[in-house]
Amino acid sequence: MTSATVITKIAALRIAQAARVLADVNAGAFAAKLGEQIGLPITEEKLAKVTVADIKLILSGEETVDPDVDSASIKLAVRHLWGASEEDENLPKPAKYAEGDMPGSLRVAVASNTEENLDGHFGSCPRFLIYQVGRSEIRLIDVRSTAISDDAEDKNVARANLIKDCQIVYVQSIGGPAAAKAVRANIHPVKAPEGGKANIALQRLQAVLDAPPPWLAKILGVEAKSLSRFTDTEEE
Repeated sequence: MTSATVITKIAALRIAQAARVLADVNAGAFAAKLGEQIGLPITEEKLAKVTVADIKLILSGEETVDPDVDSASIKLAVRHLWGASEEDENLPKPAKYAEGDMPGSLRVAVASNTEENLDGHFGSCPRFLIYQVGRSEIRLIDVRSTAISDDAEDKNVARANLIKDCQIVYVQSIGGPAAAKAVRANIHPVKAPEGGKANIALQRLQAVLDAPPPWLAKILGVEAKSLSRFTDTEEE
């Protein structure tokens, strides 16, 4: 590395990957502020010491990134700066599924950053986990990378199209405009700020399939149990 070198090629790739998961980030400004924060030249060794607190400080300038950046995305960006790869994340393996295998089930997408977890932001998660959720079974049927949406003119529309066969998407966070685009694609967003294992959230959904709240009853095309007593009274 010569004295004129301010960043190594590997470090530049890591920064590009980190910027990609921070919705609406200006990659150039992000790299410049990162250099100010950790010092030049930017090397892999220095990036390996970057913390979540460092990123929050870097993103405090409005010219760098939209201020609505969620903690899950920042944590994922730090992982990229450290050099963590998808192979290190122990991605779950989908089970075999054919259309019609689970009659009456719902197809649900889960925004995920790591493993089989519900820990992603709709606009920046690297993948969606796709499940069939029925009354007696929850089956992971696909893992869909969102990389294809990175170059789209409207990333949120591209992400909604990626999961347009799903009726519900679980996210740790989602912005208002992105939520509206999901709804226009007939996908109901469900926010779970606490995050956690995807299966835990889906088990809660599974538990109310026989007595669905109004929003879920609409998706299922059945009457909400909370309203049925009023119908019974009218019939009497």
